[in-house]
Amino acid sequence: MNRCAAGDQVRVLALGKQGHVRIPHYIRQQTGQIVGYCGTYLNPEDLALGNTAGTAVDLYRVAFKQTQLWPYEDHPRQDRLIIEIYDHWLAPTEDAHHAP
Repeated sequence: MNRCAAGDQVRVLALGKQGHVRIPHYIRQQTGQIVGYCGTYLNPEDLALGNTAGTAVDLYRVAFKQTQLWPYEDHPRQDRLIIEIYDHWLAPTEDAHHAP
């Protein structure tokens, strides 16, 4: 069973990892909403180091309001950035389940 479901609010962690990571700095510590589940895959951070025996990790699509990410730029309120994020980079928020 997946830890997150569509509609859940999540916060992107700042894990301080070096090397090949797929989480841009501007998205770390931001709060978004799960919009989809992509499946379970080997961790690309491990694969970049040649570790092909790692465990599989759930991958989610997470939406962020562009006005939240770039508050000093002029974005329409409905514009969102949707990015795929692996489970270990996500933490539930206090309003984790089915936020508006």
